[in-house]
Amino acid sequence: MYNLHSKIAGNPGSFPRQLNCGESLITIFNCPLENKFQDTWCHHNYIVCVLEGRKIWHTSTASYDLHPPKCVFIRKGAHIVEQFFDAKFCLIMFFIPDDFIVDVLKSKTNPIRPTQTNHQSVIPISHSAASEAFFNSMLPYFDAGRKPDPSLLQLKFRELILSIADNPDNEELLSYFSSLLQEPQNVSLQRIMDENFCFNLKLEDYAKLSCRSVSAFKRDFLKIYNASPGKWLLEKRLDHALHL
Repeated sequence: MYNLHSKIAGNPGSFPRQLNCGESLITIFNCPLENKFQDTWCHHNYIVCVLEGRKIWHTSTASYDLHPPKCVFIRKGAHIVEQFFDAKFCLIMFFIPDDFIVDVLKSKTNPIRPTQTNHQSVIPISHSAASEAFFNSMLPYFDAGRKPDPSLLQLKFRELILSIADNPDNEELLSYFSSLLQEPQNVSLQRIMDENFCFNLKLEDYAKLSCRSVSAFKRDFLKIYNASPGKWLLEKRLDHALHL
C-alpha cells in the first residue's frame, strides 16, 4: 500500500505532467498503477475528474464506478483502486490539504452553514457548465512548456474550492466542508480510525492521516480509547472479520 500523493509528487520522471504549489498538487494521471486492484492511501483530500476511460474506487463500505464526465471528491484515507488495462484512461487530479481548504472557506463572503451528518468516503461533485469550464481551463497549463507561477496555481486552487462551495447542488460536499471548519481534533482521530482500521496502514500512516506526530498520535489515542493502537486495531479487525 502506498501514498498516492507521495508517489506522484516524488516521481516526476514517471508522472511528468504535474504542477504543485506547496503540498497542493495537480496532475494529469494516465499511468497505470501496478496491480489490477491497487491498495492506496492519501493524507490529503483529492478531486478526481475523469477525462477518459474508467476506474473503480473501492472503500470499506462502497464502490464507486468513475467514467466521463464524473467528478468526485475523495476524502483522505485508504482505498482500493480497480483498473482496466484493456482501455486507455486519463484523469485530472487535485490534491488539497485540509488546512488550505479551511483557509479558503474562512474567506468566503457567505459562510457555509454548520451541519451534522455522516459523509461518504467518495462524494460526487455536481456537474455544471462552470465546473466543466474550470477543468478545461487547467489543461493548457500542462502544455505551456513552463510551469506557471505558484501564486497563480494557488489562485486556481482557491477558485476550485470556492466554485464548488458556491454550488448548492454539492450538498453533501458542503456538509463535509462544514465539518472541517468545526470538527474537534479528537473527533477527527476517531473518524480516521473508524473509517480506515481495516486497511493495512502503518502506525506512521494513521498518525499522518490525523495530522499528528507518531508520539502525539499514541498519546491522544490512549486518551480516547484507553488502549494502544496495536491492541485496538487487532481487536477491531478481528471483530470486523467475525461479522463479514
